[in-house]
Amino acid sequence: MQAFKYHSVVKENGIVEIPKIPLRKGQKVEVIIFPENEEGINLTEASESSLKFWDNSIDNEVWNNV
Repeated sequence: MQAFKYHSVVKENGIVEIPKIPLRKGQKVEVIIFPENEEGINLTEASESSLKFWDNSIDNEVWNNV
């Protein structure tokens, strides 16, 4: 799946504009809106920033022996 990420500001009447995207005319797309939280923390990036939590040898041993 191909993904594009743009930042925008909601304008009058709820209008959101994005720049020209590199897709063909008539191609169907799905648009998902993530409002920025007030703290300015991008929760999506934070959740993807580290997977070290899952690299735990003790947990792996216990889980594998269940």
